[in-house]
Parts: sequence; structure tokens; C-alpha cells
Amino acid sequence: MRFLLVALGGAVGAPLRYLIDRAVEARHDTAFPWGTFAANAVGSAILGALTGAALSTTVPQQVQLLLGPGLCGGLTTYSTFSYETLRLAEAGSRFLAAANVIVSVLAGLGSVYLGLAVAEAVFR
Repeated sequence: MRFLLVALGGAVGAPLRYLIDRAVEARHDTAFPWGTFAANAVGSAILGALTGAALSTTVPQQVQLLLGPGLCGGLTTYSTFSYETLRLAEAGSRFLAAANVIVSVLAGLGSVYLGLAVAEAVFR
């Protein structure tokens, strides 16, 4: 049953990542991978909120599996982030590659913290 919950969440998260990426990239004509950046930030915020809710209340393990490794695991993508960073560096855009690493890590951590703080405030 656990496997199915993670698979179901991933089945929603992966297409959602694709849709976010396409929607954001359609609005930005730049080499910077804004779509992956946005998907990772959204997924990090959701995971932070889930963690905050789980720490403040009793969130059933099924919900944690569905949303944590399932939805957020499918929504966020370290492999695409790594590939796009490497692609930028190989194309000679080393500044953008470094900016992608720094800004993505900071945004991910900030999003997790923001989601955690919001959930703790709501559930306390």
C-alpha cells in the first residue's frame, strides 16, 4: 500500500512539474532554467508545509507518503537541475550556471522554511 501511495503522488507530481516548467518557460526567453527553479521552489514549500503540519499535528502516514516522497518527489527534480546547470556551464554561461546553483539552493531552503513556518503557525 505504501508503494502505491508514493506512486500515486509521483504520478501527479511529475506531470505537474512538466506543466509548471512549460508555463514558466513560455513566459521567459532566457537561458536561465526558470521552470525547473519554480517547480523546485514550489515542491520545497509543499514539503516544508507538510513537515510543519506533521510536527504540529498528527498527519497520517498515508498522507505523508502521498505528499512527501510521492508528490514532492515527482515535482522536484535534482537531475534536471544538475543537467541544466551543466548545460549552462558547457555553453560558456558559467555565471548563470553558478547563479543557478546558488539561487536554487537558497530558494529551496527558503521555501522549505517558509512552508514550515506557515504550517506551524496554522496548526498551533
